[in-house]
Amino acid sequence: MGAGGFGISIGRCQDRRFDSISRMMHESTAHLNLWKHRLGRVPEPVWERTELETLVLADNDLTEVSEKIGSLRKLRMLDLGHNKLSQVPDALGDIVGLTDFLYLHDNQLVSLPASFACLTKLRYLNIGDNAFKELPECVTEMSSLIELRVSGNPLTSLPDSIGNLSRLRELHLRDTQLTTLPESIGMLRELRQIDLRGNPITNLPESIASLPRLDKLDLRWVTTLVAPAWISDLEAGGCAVYR
Repeated sequence: MGAGGFGISIGRCQDRRFDSISRMMHESTAHLNLWKHRLGRVPEPVWERTELETLVLADNDLTEVSEKIGSLRKLRMLDLGHNKLSQVPDALGDIVGLTDFLYLHDNQLVSLPASFACLTKLRYLNIGDNAFKELPECVTEMSSLIELRVSGNPLTSLPDSIGNLSRLRELHLRDTQLTTLPESIGMLRELRQIDLRGNPITNLPESIASLPRLDKLDLRWVTTLVAPAWISDLEAGGCAVYR
């Protein structure tokens, strides 16, 4: 096939892809899944879909997301994982009805907008595999969080305000740079699981032993910790401690 024919072939493939996207954008009024479509940028018509409740834009080589996303006030779930985002728009904090899931994992984020503190109904947040050196304070204002995933970031500490997340059940901190946890972890009375695999932990606060619902403490591949005596008390109380 000549060069001209090759170009026509690519053009036809692109046309078919755009036609496919166009069809999907009209198939459902509440749900739009554009996973792995190599978009590069979000098509403008997406921001006009103000009736959307779920939006999947994962794995699309996105480097930015428009502030227009704030117009999608009915969103309950948003997936921006596996992209190339170094920042996310302030307007995300305007989607105060975001309740179910927010996926921001596998990007290049170092911070989150302060407006995220307004997402007080959100129950699941995944910001794993980014470049966070500290947990953004706005995350600790998300008072409805049940599951928080921060694994794969170069975190060296957690803020004392982590204790504000009184509904949290799962805290995933695998493969960070944590050497300890704050005493305020003991305020998370609903906490069931703490995942600390692969961290350079050297000590843990005794307040963990007082968590009434904790049933899993994962310390696998932690080679720097001398197990404190209260670990045995946890195990005796029915908590599975993996080490």
